[in-house]
Amino acid sequence: MELLSKRLQDLGVTLPEAPKAVAAYVPALVVGSWCYTSGQLPFRDGKLVAEGRVGDGVSIEEARDAARQAALNAISVAAFALGDVERLESVIKVVGFVQSHPDFHDQPQVINGASWLLEEIFQEHGRHARSAVGTNALPLNASVEIECIFKIRG
Repeated sequence: MELLSKRLQDLGVTLPEAPKAVAAYVPALVVGSWCYTSGQLPFRDGKLVAEGRVGDGVSIEEARDAARQAALNAISVAAFALGDVERLESVIKVVGFVQSHPDFHDQPQVINGASWLLEEIFQEHGRHARSAVGTNALPLNASVEIECIFKIRG
């Protein structure tokens, strides 16, 4: 696999500064060969990309963009915890939460924003197991929250 930093550059993707924790937790934790991220909200330049319920004021497209941003933030906090983005080998699992209107049932379509980005960046090493969960509320009224498990290059 080519260097992750080169792949990001080729795709025109810049990793954001690793978001800080907004409560009593660490953004990412390294355990053995694994890096677990806490749920990442879709912050871009210090502001949420999308706020509110999907299906009630937030479109699938807006929420998909938010999922993409939250996945970028997950890569960023993992790279920060490891000291180098090149230590990330593959994406193992993604869990996506979507703040949903009670009649909204397309959570997988929203979380595809994160999955497509991870596969684009990590290529065959970006294919992952996944859950897409609807919920009535998320922290700070975020529309989407993403957590990831990455395998560390050994």
